[in-house]
Amino acid sequence: MAYFDCRAGVSPASGVVRTPDVRFENLPDYPFDAHYTEVGSDTRLWMHYLDERPVDRTKLSAEAVLLLHGEPSWSFLYRHVIPPLVAAGHRCIAPDLIGFGKSDKLLDRFGYTYQSHVDWLREAVLDKLDLRDITLVCQDWGGMLGLRLLAENPSRFRRVILTNTYFPTGDEDLGVAFAQWLQISQRSNPFDIGHIVDRGTVRELDRAVRAAYNAPFPDESYMAAARQFPLLVPLTPLDDATPANRQAWTVLRSLHIPFLCAFSDLDFGVGDGDRPFRDLIPGAAGRPHTTIENAGHFVQEDKGPELASIINEFILSTP
Repeated sequence: MAYFDCRAGVSPASGVVRTPDVRFENLPDYPFDAHYTEVGSDTRLWMHYLDERPVDRTKLSAEAVLLLHGEPSWSFLYRHVIPPLVAAGHRCIAPDLIGFGKSDKLLDRFGYTYQSHVDWLREAVLDKLDLRDITLVCQDWGGMLGLRLLAENPSRFRRVILTNTYFPTGDEDLGVAFAQWLQISQRSNPFDIGHIVDRGTVRELDRAVRAAYNAPFPDESYMAAARQFPLLVPLTPLDDATPANRQAWTVLRSLHIPFLCAFSDLDFGVGDGDRPFRDLIPGAAGRPHTTIENAGHFVQEDKGPELASIINEFILSTP
């Protein structure tokens, strides 16, 4: 069944919009088949995800690699990470968070909460796809959501690779860089997503790539999630997400599953954000943590194949 057919009837009148498929035609280096699963309770939403596996299934390893994007990108971010991992025998799952990519988008930005994103992702990845023995790879908000999934469902995960993310509880000072991003995300008009990603890379993105990052957002009405995400980061101990994230940190401090940090050297927003993970999580002790050189916040754009190699080597070294 075609995606358009199964989504018939979804319209602005329902409070949900779907980016027209034509917006995603002929994207550079993005030949992947689309998959969808339905999530949500009060409002049913379609979440898009990539599910790439070796053509020769005899080469398929037992590893399911879950690749989580952050703000304001989508699964297109992993287009140079997925092929090397698939060639190495791994199944790669890369969802588009609700509000991003090919997934459904709420018109009301207040429909997006930290908890709703966790719930949608849990339903899609753990309940519907029933992933187990997961190798979690996450960046930016992918870490803030993925680490909640990990802490709340540790038996489902086998190892973790973090890049350019953090996991605040509202008890920390996130610094000037985040304060600047908060202002940019709320005041920019237009909010040029492709330009934002370009600013977060070392190499200059060409026009087609910037257009691909803008593709999910035909106009401002599609950008509610991208606008709202920065406001959902816990900034004070009074934040709604503070209790759940504190509890998650309690679990993380007890986990001995293999845990690797591979942060960029030129991500000035996150800085030394890997330090708490390396210092506080038992499974990170003695691991070959690495700094990916000459790479910005969107390391997948600057050093995609290198990141894929780090992921594969960590999988092979931690059976």
